[in-house]
Amino acid sequence: MTLLFTADHEWLKIEGDVATVGITDYAQSQLGDVVFVELPKVGRALKKAEAAAVVESVKAASDVYAPVSGEVVDANAGLVDDPAKVNSDPTGAWFFKIRLTDKAELDGLMDEAAYKAHTA
Repeated sequence: MTLLFTADHEWLKIEGDVATVGITDYAQSQLGDVVFVELPKVGRALKKAEAAAVVESVKAASDVYAPVSGEVVDANAGLVDDPAKVNSDPTGAWFFKIRLTDKAELDGLMDEAAYKAHTA
């Protein structure tokens, strides 16, 4: 399993050709208390950098972008029922899973050390 990060503060756990996607602890701390999550539909085709989901907090609403191109194969319905999970466990509260169509797109993403430097 590989953990990668985007400049837009999404994290990806790569297992085979499927990436599990969520927002980083940094992102949720900037948002504040999350009160609403809208997820993509299973089967939806996404292009890299396309808005895939929405997260709303008491401060702001923000898009969650597809970090890679592919097809949504799962969405975390539990977040819709309990969006506050994003605040208590941002790396455990995944938003969606996407089957990668182009693994080369992973090359532009950051590892944990690079992401920490990006947010410093």
